[in-house]
Amino acid sequence: QVQLVGSGGGLVQAGGSLRLSCAASGRTFNQYGIGWFRQVPGNEREFVAAISRSGGTTYYADYVKGRFTISRDNAKDTAYLQMDALKPEDTAVYYCAAGDGLAQSLTRGFYAYRGQGTQVTVSS
Repeated sequence: QVQLVGSGGGLVQAGGSLRLSCAASGRTFNQYGIGWFRQVPGNEREFVAAISRSGGTTYYADYVKGRFTISRDNAKDTAYLQMDALKPEDTAVYYCAAGDGLAQSLTRGFYAYRGQGTQVTVSS
């Protein structure tokens, strides 16, 4: 199995940027597609972005497209979520997840492993 540790959350003003990291250990990182999800207490989990094993294919939810960028460095066993032009409605706990199928499956919420969340708070 693979262990995931998310980090990089914090408090930022609207319009600002944050970069989340997802560090993996255990099984070979490049065997997994990686996705980012977010959740506000009391609300359902939302898909944010996903990236294929090689990094050649990415997927984004419409509400972050053009503002967020997912990437990965397989040599460092780490994935990233660059978040720009943040809005107050982006406030949530963000967590990364790993799927051993196609990265597209992550867009439908299917994953095998999940890291702990990191809080992102965007003030207006």
